[in-house]
Amino acid sequence: MELGVLALAVAIAIGTYLLISGRDSPERLLTPPLVALLLVANLLACGALIVLLGRRVAKRRAARSPAGGEGQLHVRLVAIFSTLASVPTVLLAVIASLLFQYGAEFWFSPRTRAMIDNSQQLAKESYTQMMSYVDNENVAMANDMRRMLLEYRLEPDSTQFTTTFVQDVYQRSLSNAVLFTVTPNGEIHTIAIVKNSDRNPMQDIEFSDIRKLQGTSQSVVGTNAQRTYSLTRVLGTDLLLYATREVGAKEMSQRMDRARAVLSDYGSLLSRTRSLQIRFNIALLVISLIVIGVVVFIAITVADRLVRPLNELVAAARQVSGGDLSVRVPVAKSRDEVAALGSTFNFMTARLETQNNALVSANAQIESRRALIEAVMSGVSAGVISTAGDHTVRLMNASAMALLRRSDEDPAGRPLAEIAPELDALLDGSDREAVVQITTNGEARTLAVKITSDEGGKVLTFDDITQQLLDQRRAAWSDVARRIAHEIKNPLTPIQLAAERLQRRYGKQIDPSDGVFARLTDTIVRQVGDLRRMVDEFSSFARMPKPLFRRESLMDIARQAMFLHEVAHPAIRFEFNAPDPAPTLICDRRQIGQALTNVIKNAVEAIEARGEGEALPHGDVVMTIEPESDHRVVLTVGDNGVGLPIERDRIVEPYMTTRSRGTGLGLAIVKKIIEEHFGTIAFGDRPGGGTLVTICFDTQALDNLATDTADQDSSDPRPAALTRTGSTS
Repeated sequence: MELGVLALAVAIAIGTYLLISGRDSPERLLTPPLVALLLVANLLACGALIVLLGRRVAKRRAARSPAGGEGQLHVRLVAIFSTLASVPTVLLAVIASLLFQYGAEFWFSPRTRAMIDNSQQLAKESYTQMMSYVDNENVAMANDMRRMLLEYRLEPDSTQFTTTFVQDVYQRSLSNAVLFTVTPNGEIHTIAIVKNSDRNPMQDIEFSDIRKLQGTSQSVVGTNAQRTYSLTRVLGTDLLLYATREVGAKEMSQRMDRARAVLSDYGSLLSRTRSLQIRFNIALLVISLIVIGVVVFIAITVADRLVRPLNELVAAARQVSGGDLSVRVPVAKSRDEVAALGSTFNFMTARLETQNNALVSANAQIESRRALIEAVMSGVSAGVISTAGDHTVRLMNASAMALLRRSDEDPAGRPLAEIAPELDALLDGSDREAVVQITTNGEARTLAVKITSDEGGKVLTFDDITQQLLDQRRAAWSDVARRIAHEIKNPLTPIQLAAERLQRRYGKQIDPSDGVFARLTDTIVRQVGDLRRMVDEFSSFARMPKPLFRRESLMDIARQAMFLHEVAHPAIRFEFNAPDPAPTLICDRRQIGQALTNVIKNAVEAIEARGEGEALPHGDVVMTIEPESDHRVVLTVGDNGVGLPIERDRIVEPYMTTRSRGTGLGLAIVKKIIEEHFGTIAFGDRPGGGTLVTICFDTQALDNLATDTADQDSSDPRPAALTRTGSTS
């Protein structure tokens, strides 16, 4: 629609231009009906375009408003205001155009031209008559002076002559008069003078006019700035008469100039009659379009003011729907329907805010109680799980999530069977207490569970007793080891001595070719030795000797432990890394060496357990010592053997072994030694395959232990070595 109206406006403008430029003489006016028709056509097309642009602006403003929509109210207001303004504007423009056209026809008609020409002719004739009057009167007065001088024989200086001269000047309506003579050398002698002004008329007499009279001229007429004058001779004498009237050349010239200017302006207007006609109508068109544009702008502004309260209500309602109940809309002072709507909306939001604050306060109290319960539950070391009637989890404290290894997700709302099926199986039973073994991330744990009922569900409380059971088993095995070592160790020495005596006494009497006796006695001695070593391990596990703490070089201890296996296993590559200077450690050299030897021995056995073959990589055992901080030293032993077993968390338990000939006490003894040296031991997978054993020592705690030991030794008069030996013998 906008493009169509624009095209129509352009077409009408082009047609108007062609129609006007195609007319004949520019001095002829266009007919008033034609001009009015062209004005109305252009005004309607351009006004419609302005209204459509206002409609577009109104729709854009409505689209940006919070209420949205198609801007129907804006468009309707623009249409109403534009219609109300356009109709009278078009009518006034047409009436003004017609009035101008008919007035212009009158002013530019031939009668008006003749009237202006006649006025100029009258001005010229008036000027000529004025000059002729002064000249005629002056010549007549000169004749009077001649008669008085020649006929009446009056002297120029007589009273009668002077009186007659003055009366003659006034009777002829002249302002000034001078009767004078001119000497041969050019001097002027005044005979009589009548002065009716402040200026002396003698000052205005020009010698050029006197020279003109000396010729054939009877009189000389002229004007100066102030007066019209006439200079003539008194016939029969050598006297000259000069008379003036107070109508000067300047005033006459101004009158003539005004008359000529009026005529010139009229001629100029006459030559530009059509141009003026077109300009006037263009001015009417522009003013009318400006009026329509202003009306459209006012309509848009009024629409904005009317729609603004509605938009504010829509925006406030959306904020309320978003949860902001503190929003209020401004209420106008005028008590109209819109103001009443705003007041009602504000009252509604105030009530909602009050009720919402009450709910928030109640929820805050509930939340504070829940936080208190959670704080209490989080501070409890036991795991607590609250379940609903459908076995879904309602609440789980941090201890329960840590025991069940569920710290990475929120268990609320999930079935307990997905989190811990072993615990879910207890909910349907009648038992109030139970011991359950669960497996989380490949680690077996033993839980002591208590079950209580609440409203609509049950609460499970459980503790991890895995370490407790392990300590009980360890204590039991320690007692068993002491009893076994005591019962077995006593007959071993007689058996070994008896076998050796049989070998010495009867070995020479038996036929050397018969090796059965020697093999039997060797077997007895060897098996007794194996039993003795087993008894020693039992004894070591049951009661480790008290460590003797001294400052030792950890690098020397590690090198000696690795050197023994490096000599015994040349097919395996051993690597040792330590900083320079190597750190020292307060420790028992023998026990740390025993622990490292056992760890390296397990690494070698893990490499040998993988078998032989060209596809297998070369066996490697790498030991590294690295200070981690000012009070921590980390020692790692890595191998590329078969790796850790499935039950890797139980490898430090007593009598837990994966080898057929192992006792299962090696790593248990190593763990006990490391713990007595304020250290930790951890087992992990080595990148690329194998096992990585990490041993960490707290050097600060060991230094304090050395200080305490030194203070204790300084108070004991006996040597430290004897004291330790006596305590462990």
